[in-house]
Amino acid sequence: MRKSWFVVGVAAIALAGGIWVMRHRPLPVQVLSPETDVTLRLYGLGTVEARVLSEVGFELGGAVQSLSADAGDRVLAGQELARLHPEEQQARVAQAEAGVEAARAALAKAEAALPRAQAVLSQREAANTRQQELARTDRASKQSAEETQRDLDVARADLAVAETELMVLRAQAAEADANLQSARTLLEKHVLAAPYDALIIARKAEAGTVVKAGDTIFSLIDPQTIWIQTYIDEERAGQLALGQVGAIRLRSRPQQEFHGNIVRIGLESDRVNEERKVWLACTDCPAEMYLGEQAEALVTTGHRDRALMVPEVDIIGFDGASGTVWIAQDGALAQATLEFGARDDLGRSEVTGGLPEGAKIVSPVPKDAVEGRKVRIGAGA
Repeated sequence: MRKSWFVVGVAAIALAGGIWVMRHRPLPVQVLSPETDVTLRLYGLGTVEARVLSEVGFELGGAVQSLSADAGDRVLAGQELARLHPEEQQARVAQAEAGVEAARAALAKAEAALPRAQAVLSQREAANTRQQELARTDRASKQSAEETQRDLDVARADLAVAETELMVLRAQAAEADANLQSARTLLEKHVLAAPYDALIIARKAEAGTVVKAGDTIFSLIDPQTIWIQTYIDEERAGQLALGQVGAIRLRSRPQQEFHGNIVRIGLESDRVNEERKVWLACTDCPAEMYLGEQAEALVTTGHRDRALMVPEVDIIGFDGASGTVWIAQDGALAQATLEFGARDDLGRSEVTGGLPEGAKIVSPVPKDAVEGRKVRIGAGA
């Protein structure tokens, strides 16, 4: 019995000693070293889009007579795309043309009548002047003088009426011209033309379809304005600037890398995903691009000849500017609060200050890390 208790005691002592050795022997760790020629990049995921995209349709309603273009076609500015049945509007144009002719004829008649009224007035003025002179010298009766004065007043009134009628008919002629111009303009609107050199990406109506004003018939883009719209984490977006270059990969061509540069940075972030929109103009993308295709972008935000980069998963309480890391100093574990700068697409942040002299940053952090624990820097450090 005593022997059994002795064996148990020895085993317990051995176990305790083993635990003490395991807890106090130097802990093997790896540490980070400064890297040379570090390219700082940010990752963004987005899609192929076009800056100039237009949903075009007729400015008035009607039945589609014909379409002369289809999805995938490249069209020139002013080229006919579709046409509405024009018969009803053509009749309106003919009616407006007849109205113009009638207004012009009435105007011509009034213009011809005006000189006659002016001549009659001149004649009445001369006759009245003679008759009034005769009446003053008693060579003509007072009644005759009154009659010539009356004739003069009537002639003046007739001239005023003729002049007024002429003004009215001129206004009516101008109105008829405007009505004709309006009718012809509406007739021209029965033809839908390309607003610019474009690529048709969708056709949304067929011949015979009755459409309302503003209904989309074609979706067009300017192929010269295709770009990559990508989303970048708001936490890292402060490093972005116009003109920065980026590497682009299209989902349909994952084996190829294309290039572009930032031409626009969104002024409004996504409030849900906390991401910022960034647009890159592609400099060597393929001629055939497909809107909505997924694209990845790696934007180069800077370069360091030498930098110490720390994985952000190893930073405790990281707020984007500072955080605490585990370090190996004087052969033991300790913690230090460091300052950080630029961040990259690998989830790392650049150390800019706070690292004690001679200390090394431990990465990855061992599970049983305790301040003061002895460490042994392993291979690969």
